[in-house]
Amino acid sequence: MSPTTPIKPVKPIKSALSVILPAYNEEGNIERAVRSSAEAVAPLVEEFEIVAVDDGSRDQTPSILARLKEEMGSRLSIVTHETNLGYGTALRAGFDAARGRLVFYTDADNQFDLKELVDFLPLMDEHDAVLGYRVGRQDGSFRLMVSNGYNALASLAFGMSVRDLNCSFKLFRREALTSLHLEEDHFFIDTEIVVQLHRAGYRYTQRGVRHYPRTAGKSTVKLSDVPFTFAALLKLWVKLRLLSPSKAKLAPHD
Repeated sequence: MSPTTPIKPVKPIKSALSVILPAYNEEGNIERAVRSSAEAVAPLVEEFEIVAVDDGSRDQTPSILARLKEEMGSRLSIVTHETNLGYGTALRAGFDAARGRLVFYTDADNQFDLKELVDFLPLMDEHDAVLGYRVGRQDGSFRLMVSNGYNALASLAFGMSVRDLNCSFKLFRREALTSLHLEEDHFFIDTEIVVQLHRAGYRYTQRGVRHYPRTAGKSTVKLSDVPFTFAALLKLWVKLRLLSPSKAKLAPHD
């Protein structure tokens, strides 16, 4: 495309969109995350809100959010936890606070470009959820190996085919999301969401999204989370496949 080629404007989707941003000690990222989220989604939907969940941050994250709230007004909602309750708890709090017919969540570390939602939103005409998978993933080889193994094992365990369960770039119809019985407090909530969507027969598809390096702060995911996550996977499998096997006929998914 030449510099003089006019860019075709995007017709906004006639839906309200809630963007959930869980944050814990993200003082170096949170302002950019909020501002770039608002800038990215404003042309894509007729109405939107940013729901930032401060999960007990001990840095300047709360004061930065308070300043942004004064500037952005109703465009920004803030949910505050006095102590750190975990990623899953933060997400569930954001879901409870969301008012949009469509609900999207991502992390506040700026490793995704929310402008890519332009390719996700039209898919909601025929789906209840669009699950992102990371393209050009910016993680070390060991973490990639563990993640690939985990995705394969979880897909096999629950009879589905999901490329990147833990990708924090997911879009939902509100009614599908709120129908789920989410209990997980930590990072396993990504898997809990997808497994419940699948077993309930909701229509979902998957789409790639570019993954960028973190430029500020550091990830709260630790090596010690690996055995915990696999143990949580086993616990969920026992609960759903043995203790309460699904009687629903599952629809095919992309």
